[in-house]
Amino acid sequence: MHSAKVAIVTVITVSFIIILLWVTSSWLLPLNKISYGNDGTSLGDLNNSGTTTATTSDNFLASTTPVVPVFVVTHISTPIPVKAAYFTSWSAGTPSFQKEMFSLVQGTELNSLVIDIKDYSGRISFPMDDPEITSIGSVQERIRDIKEMIGKLHDEGIYVIGRVAVFQDPFIVKVHPEWSVINKNTGGVWKDSGGANWVDPDNKEMWKYVATIAKQAYAVGFDEINFDYVRFPSDGISTAKFDKTASTTKAEVLTQFFSYLHDELSSAGIPISADVFGQTTSDTGDMGIGQHFENVLPYFDFVDPMVYPSHYINGFLNFSKPAEHPYAIVKYELDQAALRAVTASSSPDKIRPWLQAFDLGAIYTPEMVHEQIQATSDAGANGWLLWNAGSVYNREFVSAFPPMKFKTSTTTARLSTSTVL
Repeated sequence: MHSAKVAIVTVITVSFIIILLWVTSSWLLPLNKISYGNDGTSLGDLNNSGTTTATTSDNFLASTTPVVPVFVVTHISTPIPVKAAYFTSWSAGTPSFQKEMFSLVQGTELNSLVIDIKDYSGRISFPMDDPEITSIGSVQERIRDIKEMIGKLHDEGIYVIGRVAVFQDPFIVKVHPEWSVINKNTGGVWKDSGGANWVDPDNKEMWKYVATIAKQAYAVGFDEINFDYVRFPSDGISTAKFDKTASTTKAEVLTQFFSYLHDELSSAGIPISADVFGQTTSDTGDMGIGQHFENVLPYFDFVDPMVYPSHYINGFLNFSKPAEHPYAIVKYELDQAALRAVTASSSPDKIRPWLQAFDLGAIYTPEMVHEQIQATSDAGANGWLLWNAGSVYNREFVSAFPPMKFKTSTTTARLSTSTVL
């Protein structure tokens, strides 16, 4: 009897302990709240939708581990009109110059900048994620954090145009001498009278290379790609041999290239522009370099004639020194460009000139730069680009100024589109 009582007391005591442990564990670790699958996932943390919610330790880690935001490349629409200044890749990538660049766009008329992607040396100014470009080795990182720099310019409302020098390219000629213009006397690589190497404009591999560079540049944030040196060389060409058939003209070669760029880039939604000699607007030939004004217009969003007054021969428009008459030279050339665009059933709105912001033929004062800008406005051109090879600008060049009044010769009057049948 005594042993039976002891057994009953033992059972009751053990049961009490078990119940006490169960209650305690339920309070400290609620049942049906936490259980772990084979993968370590907290099954009790599945919400009603079947997704996992963060545990206390997850929240702790999240609060102590900094989250690095992913940079998102953006693009902005083309301003109307574009008002831009040019900066070399070296200047855009040098902190002190870059500071001046950002300062120049603040509180002035500028709403755009032109920055080198590939300059006359053939070097590309920032890393590109393309195996062909990597294998060629043409990248020379002059601009660090290119995406972030462009992003900051976008924050300032600045439209960013990337400039690509095309057929003058000493670097690519060293890597691919078979792409170059040939010296017909020696059979080797040809150089112009200034010692520069050129790629043969009919070389289709160069076309692909340039289009790839443009796509890569657009991918990092450039809003528009501007193509310079889209021509045959002009100096010392008596010894140059070009890889084209006898029945094919220089103008036809370039037209095919323009068409290729249009198909590759415009179809992808990338705005593109082309630089042409200023005289192409008034010279009806191709000037020996293959640039025929009407052939350029159909393939680009903008055509940018380089109407620097200092580049016209003495006696042009009866001026002994054309550089001293910036308004008259620019107005005449742009009027001619507009007339030819209308005649060719194209749009004068595509015309957007390069203007002189450097000393050559005359000391260029802010007033002389303003005269060119006024001429651009009076001719109805769609904005302007200022060129200074050293990227050094007087802030007054791009400051607002009161309208100027000039007499307009009837010989330079612009045709209205309504006169075209």
